[in-house]
Amino acid sequence: MKRRYFLLLASGTAIIGLGGCSWWNGLTMRSQSPEEPTLDESETRLIGDYASATGMQQTRVQAVGLVTGLHGTGSDPTPSPERAALIEEMQKRDVANPNTVLKSGNVAIVVMQGILRPGIQKGDHFDVDVHVPSQSETTSLRGGYLLEARLSETAVLGNQLRAGDLLALAQGPVMVDPSADPKKDRIAGCRGRILGGGIVLKSRPLGLVLTPERKGVRRSSQVATAVNRRFHTFQNGVKEGMAKAINDEYIELKVHPRYKDNIARYVQVVRSLPISETAPERTKRIAVVQGRLLDPATSAEAAMQLEALGSDGADSLLTGIKSKDPEVRFYAAEALAYLDHREAAEPLGQIARDQPAFRVFALTALSAMQDFAAADQLRELLSAPSAETRYGAFRALWTMNNKDPLVKGEVLGSQFRYHVLDVPGQPMIHVTRNRMAEVVVFGPGQQFLTPLAINAGNEIMITSQGGDQITVSKYSVSQGDEKRTVSTRVDDVLRAVVELGGTYPDVVQALQEAKNAGALASRFEVDALPEAGREYDRVAEGAATEGGQTNGKDGETQSIKATPASPAPDLFYHKASTSSSTGGSGDAKTDEDSADGPDSSEKTKPKKGFFAKMLGR
Repeated sequence: MKRRYFLLLASGTAIIGLGGCSWWNGLTMRSQSPEEPTLDESETRLIGDYASATGMQQTRVQAVGLVTGLHGTGSDPTPSPERAALIEEMQKRDVANPNTVLKSGNVAIVVMQGILRPGIQKGDHFDVDVHVPSQSETTSLRGGYLLEARLSETAVLGNQLRAGDLLALAQGPVMVDPSADPKKDRIAGCRGRILGGGIVLKSRPLGLVLTPERKGVRRSSQVATAVNRRFHTFQNGVKEGMAKAINDEYIELKVHPRYKDNIARYVQVVRSLPISETAPERTKRIAVVQGRLLDPATSAEAAMQLEALGSDGADSLLTGIKSKDPEVRFYAAEALAYLDHREAAEPLGQIARDQPAFRVFALTALSAMQDFAAADQLRELLSAPSAETRYGAFRALWTMNNKDPLVKGEVLGSQFRYHVLDVPGQPMIHVTRNRMAEVVVFGPGQQFLTPLAINAGNEIMITSQGGDQITVSKYSVSQGDEKRTVSTRVDDVLRAVVELGGTYPDVVQALQEAKNAGALASRFEVDALPEAGREYDRVAEGAATEGGQTNGKDGETQSIKATPASPAPDLFYHKASTSSSTGGSGDAKTDEDSADGPDSSEKTKPKKGFFAKMLGR
């Protein structure tokens, strides 16, 4: 049975979400002209010639759960498969009188789902989206907290929800669009997200499946050996390879730490590895690949093959970063970064600053380096005019070394990460709605403007009649009223909210309302993330150019549009990344307004409202 399963994978595995397909093709070397060195295809075979990747598809997990802490905005669910599943779960957890609990008006049944990305490991966190069923009378989930729920792949069979194996758990405060008015937009008020609220219970495996005509114990062992020659780690001082031949057609593949935020690239590099190659054959092939690296049309694939060779390919890549062609320089620098060559840092830093289409790849590559030159480039980008460049550099720097005093930050209320960065540049506050609950303040000493009157969730109000003091008050029937008087500093106010029991969604709501009311002078951004899939102007070889365009045959100018051929990384992944809009902050100032000229191309459409993309609007 297992043998038949792997045969099916080998013939029908779908590769999803890897950002383009051109780099899966043409993995066999071909010369570009009679003058170039030639390479007989029979001399060197790559893993990609023999095997396909499996485990690269996303997995959707679902469950029915209970949100509590609602102030009369919940409802008693009507009879349905969801209610039956919830009652059964409550009984398993020894909840007394579950029907009485559901009638209180302070709870709501919700349907939740999360996406387990390829290569996700046991213990990793992921976002969980929740919404009330369509027939529910619940009016808002604001201020709610999802009790622990068990997520699995599910299906409706026989009018009942049937769950598969338990894959994850989820719980946490529900973040709802702060601008949603339940009286005018009930749908928005009844949808939310729990940032990082899901935790994986079982790692998702990656693997290579040999094609039917190539399968065999010997071939499977050869492929695993080829991977382990290039990729390994040390566990308790013992060298451990990343691949293991399981049978005659399946090779289990572990993720190398350097590629943990770019699984697609890792798989591509693995498929670019030679199965066996003599020293003369490698020398000859490197010469061929270097020639293809210097051609923008083939440089992406060539850079990947040189990266797969490790130190043997580094000299050719160092030649590539000296090219006059910007694409060649980028692909060479990106590959060098994953080999941790410091020469990659400066060109990638410049690309991240000036080229929106390549920014997400450049920042991810810098985050994979351990050289101080890469960290220096990222620190400089923390003060860039572009909001997504600044936050992108922060996330890359934190990923590189989360102990770095500049970006280490702290955890407030055991709920969310809070970072105050002492960097120059325009004062800015950035919050996230994907992967982790996080507030990043760019520039210390930022203040609220008074007078103001805003909310932080259902129980906390922030008010001031003017002057240099702000009152943070909590009104709770069950816990009694509390009050804090603090300065107008944003830092003091946010800490007071958390001290009074405020959650991350409460903090985000307060910041959003303050911005909308004109009580926050700082720039306020939500998920200002660099994105894959952006277009850039490619300059045709030998063509006269003007303003990023090439001259046509009749003297007319015509744009040559292209998208980067690198696979989309996971470091900045969010489910709304395929949307045409990149904004969602509600801030009147966008990157078009900044002094960073090249960033004017990164947002070509008006920004949508806070969470608009998450709600599918």
